[in-house]
Amino acid sequence: MNDVLIIGAGVVGCSIARELSVWNLRITVVDKENDVAMGTSKANSGIAHAGFDAHTGTNKAIYNVLGAKMLPELARELDFPYRQNGAFVLCFDESGRPKLQELLEQGIRNGVQGLSILEGDQVRAIEPNVSDKVVAALYAETSGIVSPYEMTIAYAENAAVNGVEFLLDNEVRGIKRVESGFEVTLKDRTLLTKTVINCAGVYADAIYNMVSDKPLFEIVARKGEYCLLDKKCGGLTDKTLFQLPTAMGKGVLVAPTTHGNIIVGPTAEDVPDKDDVDTTFDGLNKAFNTASVSVPSLARRNIITQFAGLRAHADVNDFVIGESDVPCFYNVAGIESPGLTSAPAIAVDVAKAVAEKLHAVKKDNFVAKRKGIPCFAKMSDSERQQLIATNPLYGRIVCRCENVTEGEIVDSIRRPVGARDLDGVKRRTRAGMGRCQMGFCTPRVMEILCRELGMEMTEITKCGKGSHIVVGRTE
Repeated sequence: MNDVLIIGAGVVGCSIARELSVWNLRITVVDKENDVAMGTSKANSGIAHAGFDAHTGTNKAIYNVLGAKMLPELARELDFPYRQNGAFVLCFDESGRPKLQELLEQGIRNGVQGLSILEGDQVRAIEPNVSDKVVAALYAETSGIVSPYEMTIAYAENAAVNGVEFLLDNEVRGIKRVESGFEVTLKDRTLLTKTVINCAGVYADAIYNMVSDKPLFEIVARKGEYCLLDKKCGGLTDKTLFQLPTAMGKGVLVAPTTHGNIIVGPTAEDVPDKDDVDTTFDGLNKAFNTASVSVPSLARRNIITQFAGLRAHADVNDFVIGESDVPCFYNVAGIESPGLTSAPAIAVDVAKAVAEKLHAVKKDNFVAKRKGIPCFAKMSDSERQQLIATNPLYGRIVCRCENVTEGEIVDSIRRPVGARDLDGVKRRTRAGMGRCQMGFCTPRVMEILCRELGMEMTEITKCGKGSHIVVGRTE
């Protein structure tokens, strides 16, 4: 019997799993997808928000500021990409100055350090590509950027090393209250657990409603569409560039990524289908046109890929965190922006509450640090030579755009909670993230997956069920 069952293997579920693995508990994470970080955690802006935007006193404000302070040390401890690059909230009209001042004062109340308002010329002195129409901006020096899927993977790997079991490709089909806790029916098995932590993202309301007849919240899937630009555009801005926020969110941004690209988006559209991640002409056009107001020199020809993600917007307009009306059933729901930044702090509090509930005892052999996959592209020549001498697979380039080696791909598959498809390899190594978007390296990565996992070519998928690459062989 499990002590804890976590439903959802996004950044929130995986961070809670890692924090709970400090304790002597039997912990399992389940997810309906075949990998971690398959929902919001792989398709968002990757911004470590400073904490000025959330209303003072809300869970969003409290956990945003706490999480932002934790991220630099966590990135070192778990070895995932993070950089404190700073952010501007751009104001294009004098009538917007009161809103900038309001954000400044709110940020100060929230406990955010390093906030100030700069004039348009001061902004352009720092970021020359910013529009001439900018009259002023709020500057947040503690804002950062992070690789959201790599952060999630780091949490998951460290949790697995510390004994957490991951049951992926296992949709929850029913939860029943029993004397000992909960009986949870999955796609291919039934589990008994003392406690459940609901981190199911856009499906968190459906999961909660399996155990309670008192609907506490409703989750709306809010779709955001993005464009990703080639690395050659990386110099367009070093700071994250927001526009003044709207009722639907923080608006369309232009920001660098931790790997040197420029990301543009997101839009915000509430959609009825909680699996609708299709991009649209209108959405992508809106994202790019709105971003061009901030940086007029953006060029469509530099777009290398486009995608959409869903945010889990709760109708209560705040994070829903804590034990529910059903004893030992914990909701961690409605974790939209600034959820990525907030996740580390949310995880600490939820893990502590659950551990206390179960009267858990801390381990004496917890492994706090995790080392990521060596990045061949970022190494010096001498470092590369040493690595190749240790493992010749690092001398074979598979992805030419991103200089990813066979050694990195093999490592991504063999690691705890390792890659099982093309996108899993991509998220862990960046093979296929470059200009050609896997146009060159797909067959070779498929061969490596087949060899390492003992699979046939016809079994390899891009991203799990329904995304097979080939269907047979020609004679």
